[in-house]
Amino acid sequence: MRILIINPPHSAIGSRLAGEHLPPLGLLSIAGPLMDAGHDVRLLDADYGNLPTEQIVTRVLEQEPDVILLGHSGSTSAQPVIEEIARRVRDQNAAVKIVIGGVFPTYHWREILRKNPGIDVIVRGEGEAVTLNLITALDQNHPLESVQGIAWRCDGVPAKTRDADLIGNLDDYRVAWELTEGYHYTYWGKRKAVVIQFSRGCPFSCTYCGQCRFWKTWRHRSPQSLADEIETLHTKRGVEVFNFADENMAADQQAWREFLEILVAKKLKLILVGSIRADSIVRDAEFLHLYKQAGFERFLLGIENSMRIWRPFLNRTAGF
Repeated sequence: MRILIINPPHSAIGSRLAGEHLPPLGLLSIAGPLMDAGHDVRLLDADYGNLPTEQIVTRVLEQEPDVILLGHSGSTSAQPVIEEIARRVRDQNAAVKIVIGGVFPTYHWREILRKNPGIDVIVRGEGEAVTLNLITALDQNHPLESVQGIAWRCDGVPAKTRDADLIGNLDDYRVAWELTEGYHYTYWGKRKAVVIQFSRGCPFSCTYCGQCRFWKTWRHRSPQSLADEIETLHTKRGVEVFNFADENMAADQQAWREFLEILVAKKLKLILVGSIRADSIVRDAEFLHLYKQAGFERFLLGIENSMRIWRPFLNRTAGF
C-alpha cells in the first residue's frame, strides 16, 4: 500500500528550539516495520517547516496515498491540527483511509471518533505492531474487529478492540532512519541530531507523570544493539547529537551500565542529552564517569522528594 506518514505542525510546543528541529521518532518507529513488510512509505514532516494546512492537504493529494497516518509525540496541542487536516483531506478525497495515533487519541478515542467523521481508525497505545496489523487488515480486506489495539466505528458507533499485547523485545522493530533524508535535523547548536530511545515506560508512578499508564511496563533495548545503532548513525549519517526520549533510561542499573560501557569502548565523539531520575544519579555515583565518557552533557532531572534523594549525595560530596 502507499502510505504517507504525517508529522503535524505543533501550534504550542514541539521539537523546534531556537530554529532547530528533531525528527519524529515515534512515526519513524512505526514506518520501519511497514517498510520491511513491503509497503511504500513516505514521510511528510509538516512540523519541520511549520507548513500551513493548505500546503499539507495539497501534498497529500499530490502523492495519492492509500492511507495517511497522523501522529503526535506527546503534544496534545497538535490534536486540533490533526483534526483539521483530516477534515480537509476527506473533503477532497473520500477514498483515502485516515488513521491517527498518540497518547491523547489513545485515551480520547471515543470523543475523537464521534466528532470527526473524517478519521477512520485510531491506534491505541504502542504503535509498531498494531499499525502493521492494521495496514495488513486494510490491504487484505480483513475485518477491523480482528486487529487488537484500535478504535473505529462499528455500525457508525465508536468501538474499540481489546488492548494489544506489549512488544516484548524492542529490538524486533527498527526505526526508518532513511526517511529523514531530505530533512536537516539539528540540535545543540546546529549539530546534526536525532531522537533515540533505550527504554520505554517507567516502574514508578510519580504524581506528575502518566507514562507508566501508557507504556504499561518498563522495557529496554539490548545495550549492544542500541550502541551499535548509535555508532552507525554517527559514522554513516554524520549524527553528532543524540537526544534520549526515555522516561526512565536507567531503571535497570546493570543494563544501563552495560550500555554505557559498550558505548564508551567505541570511542565515539558524541553529545548525549536526556532525562533521568535524580536518585539514579545518586545511585550511580561510582560510575558517573562513564556518563561523561559516553558523551552526556545534560540531564533533565525528575524529583519528587528532594531531601530524601539528595541528602546522601550532599553528605558524601559536600561534607554536609
